[in-house]
Formats: sequence, C-alpha cells, structure tokens
Amino acid sequence: MKTQALKKSPRLPVFFRLPCQLIPVTSHNHVFVKVLNQLFKKERLNDELSFLQKKVIALEVNDLKLTVYFTLVNQKIMVPRQKAHPDLTMQGTVYDFLLLASRREDPDTLFFNRRLKLSGDTELGLYVKNFLDALDLTHQWKYLQWLTDKTSRLLETLGYIRSYP
Repeated sequence: MKTQALKKSPRLPVFFRLPCQLIPVTSHNHVFVKVLNQLFKKERLNDELSFLQKKVIALEVNDLKLTVYFTLVNQKIMVPRQKAHPDLTMQGTVYDFLLLASRREDPDTLFFNRRLKLSGDTELGLYVKNFLDALDLTHQWKYLQWLTDKTSRLLETLGYIRSYP
C-alpha cells in the first residue's frame, strides 16, 4: 500500500531549477562530497563504507537535470578523478531523495514503487540500501532528518505551483 507521500509527486518549481543549473557541475560534485564526508565521518573511520572502495556511484536528480559522482578512496569520499562509467547509478527526483533522507519512506518502498531507480551493479546497490537502513539516527542525524522532512513537505506545497513539465 502506498503512503501519502508516495501518492504525491511534486515537481521542483522552476525558480529553484535555474540557480542550480547556473552553478558548474564540478562545484555541485565538490560540495556534495564535502557534505558526505562530514555526514559519514564516523562510518568512514569505522570502515563501514568499505563496500564503496574504488566504486563510482552516480546520483541523477532528474528534475534538476543534475548528476553527481562520488567514490571512496582510502576512507575518504571523493569526486572520481576521471569521468568513469559509474558502477551504480541511482535516479530520482529531489522529492524522492528527500523522502529517502528524511526516512518518510524506506529505500525498499521507493525502489519497488519505481520512485528511485537503480542501474548497474545490483549487489553494490543492495549494500547501499542495507547501509542506509542500518544508519543509527543519533543526535547528529536528527537535525538532517528534520530538515529534509520539512523540505519535502515544503516541496509538496510549492511543487504544484508553476512546475515545469
């Protein structure tokens, strides 16, 4: 059974899309990698991300027309040095990734309802899913969970206003 969030499919309003497209892709990648390194600092140091070692992951955010790439080298999340074919690609909208980050929806539900799509190394995709499921939402994660929850709910309100096709 679909939850209320899955029944909705808001689009990112145009006024958010344009500024993101004006920023160079390399900047998006570097900011994204810095955030991931900070968020997963404990997990990186505890070697819980070893399944990502030298694997290239691509996150495609369809409504932003943006793809960010990352890999893990020596316990550090990095932008791949060269444009390599990703081992795993995850596709979705900003809203779907917010549902995942806020835990309003679990990864299985999003994948089985084709809201998030995986292609490439399915075993690696399973590791990523299990890692996300097992994340302990301690106090450092509570703020991020709250922020992504509020952002997804705001998008539900704004997403139907002057959305692009």
